[in-house]
Amino acid sequence: MRHFVFRWAITTVAVMVASSFLHGIRYDTVPALIGAALLLGILNAFVRPVLLLLSAPLILLTLGFFILILNGLMLYLVPSIVIGFHVDSFGSAFWGAIIISIVSWLLSAFFRGSDGRVHVLTHHTQMRRVRGRVIEPTE
Repeated sequence: MRHFVFRWAITTVAVMVASSFLHGIRYDTVPALIGAALLLGILNAFVRPVLLLLSAPLILLTLGFFILILNGLMLYLVPSIVIGFHVDSFGSAFWGAIIISIVSWLLSAFFRGSDGRVHVLTHHTQMRRVRGRVIEPTE
């Protein structure tokens, strides 16, 4: 459950960022934003895997580009269900889905684990102490 709330919060921030960058995506109230993020999270969790499986040949044929189309279509569907959330055109949905994906990926990169604590990802499993001199820059 914690993981779902964490993903939902990230999606909410990502949708808010997308709406600030694109004029074609907007929300009237904060509850509409939260509802849109919740619905988008549910669509990504349950509908997207089925769509990816059904469209696998097309995804392979387009070298993965069709996944961007599917993400845009799911974002374009959200305003028909959530009142107060607006996506003007498929173009806005397409670019909004790309922005949402990038922002979600960036925010998720700074968090790991289901304990709710912030963990900065590194490539090392453990940090080693290094002895040496610290060179301060001169002014």
